Amino acid sequence: MHLQESGEMYLETILLLSRESNFVRSVDIGEYMGFSKPSVSRAVGLLKNGGYITVGEDGAIKLTEVGREVAEKIYERHTILTRWLIDIGVDGETASEDACKIEHHLSDTTFQAIKQYVEKHNI
Repeated sequence: MHLQESGEMYLETILLLSRESNFVRSVDIGEYMGFSKPSVSRAVGLLKNGGYITVGEDGAIKLTEVGREVAEKIYERHTILTRWLIDIGVDGETASEDACKIEHHLSDTTFQAIKQYVEKHNI
């Protein structure tokens, strides 16, 4: 199953929420992302069917190994791009918002070049 941008955003959100709490629920995802229950429910179903998450009997949502890999990749992109944009003069809030837009569409080659630049310059 090929993930679209929204699926990647859900996985990244689940990753971030799971770092704060061992028990992530659909309602937590909805509150964090500002999405309705039906939207979150549909996305959770798609991610579960795609093998990216599991949902326990108690409603706890956990990333599978594949889901975690995708979430970590997107989060790394977000973090590196935000740092880079701040370094070139973009304010923090705008940098984070723009990184969120860019992270899903940037080629791996271009991202790796930006990542090397950020690491080389200790940004």
